[in-house]
Amino acid sequence: MKTISKLSLFLAIIASLLVSCEDSASDQNGEVSGETGKTKYVVTVTTGASGVADYLLTADDVSTGSITTAGNGLEQDGTYRYYLTTQNKFFSFLYGQGNPGAVTTYGLTTAGQLTKTSNFQSETVQVFAPVNKDIVMVKVPRSGASISYMYKVDAEKSLLTGTVQHDTRLLVGNKNPDFAERAHFTWATQVGDKVMMPYMKIAGASPDTFGSRHADSTWVAVYSYPELKLEKVIKDNRTSYLGAYFTNGLFQDENGDAYGFSGAIGTLNGVLTSTKPSAIVKIKKGTTEFDQSYFFNVEQASGGHKISSTSYISKGKFLLLMYGNAGTNTGAVKLAVADVYNKTFKWVTGMPATLTNATTRYNITSEDGNSGILGVNTPDGNWIYSINGTTAVATRGMKVEGGTITAIQKLKY
Repeated sequence: MKTISKLSLFLAIIASLLVSCEDSASDQNGEVSGETGKTKYVVTVTTGASGVADYLLTADDVSTGSITTAGNGLEQDGTYRYYLTTQNKFFSFLYGQGNPGAVTTYGLTTAGQLTKTSNFQSETVQVFAPVNKDIVMVKVPRSGASISYMYKVDAEKSLLTGTVQHDTRLLVGNKNPDFAERAHFTWATQVGDKVMMPYMKIAGASPDTFGSRHADSTWVAVYSYPELKLEKVIKDNRTSYLGAYFTNGLFQDENGDAYGFSGAIGTLNGVLTSTKPSAIVKIKKGTTEFDQSYFFNVEQASGGHKISSTSYISKGKFLLLMYGNAGTNTGAVKLAVADVYNKTFKWVTGMPATLTNATTRYNITSEDGNSGILGVNTPDGNWIYSINGTTAVATRGMKVEGGTITAIQKLKY
């Protein structure tokens, strides 16, 4: 591991990030809001049209009514946007597809209006997660260079505060610069005072850069914080890697335990190489090892389906996006609720017969903590749905017109 010097960090800020923060926007009272108890929902929508950016729509209530992009909302700069809400701020990350990206910050005025408060150019990152009052962003190499850059951003000030680099080849035991295989972080999660980063081992070269020769094991790199120093790697052989590209697969619950979700969908040259079941594993609070007494075989419980993406509701209830064709990440989209405490599995009822997709990576928990609220897109229209974590019953809410729902978040004002 190398930690960039103060001079290098200064140059990185100037040359790589080209920080150009805007002054905080203000309402008629001259202030950007703090938390005063009221909730504003932020719904992101993409039209899918070439050259047309994503829209940010806001609503006081998403349980009823309708909303549209026509003459409404904030239009963002550029497509391929990904989102995170932390410290009562809404962050929009532009994926530059090999080019520099951007991080745009939004907040609510005291009148409840969504307004841009900061915007800076950055490297395109594939991982971004809240840690304490910061955001950890990670640029993950997939081929060519092997160095992964980890950036720390003060979430309250939208300001870069540090950069650390790691060689991803070392996480696969590879010190040969001519050997392409490397680790690829799927996401990052704060667990206690550590940052845990699950990863998959990928080929790292054509013809199948993301192909895996090691799809039957689970790895998590454990880093100290704020130093982001690698402390250890923990491994399990009962399922496959956690999460997937751009997909979180590790969550901490209210008790401080962490649960990992594996789709077991690793392939090499288009052929499924994962032979282990799609499953859930556990890391007990205060430990940095997998709990060998815990294993939830979701593939068996679901009748052969595999986990695609996951989000946490509360009290051990997780919302799962799954696909209908066993053994692949294709087929009919299906939603389910898994109770990791009791190892129970329920298919969601009350949904449309055919789903195009659902925003399980970017959704929220209801105010009472009992339900997950997400966007659901279908051939017949797009709606916000609430899914009860206990009964797994879905209730249809607001209709969203003018584009496909990509995320739903909430802020306080």
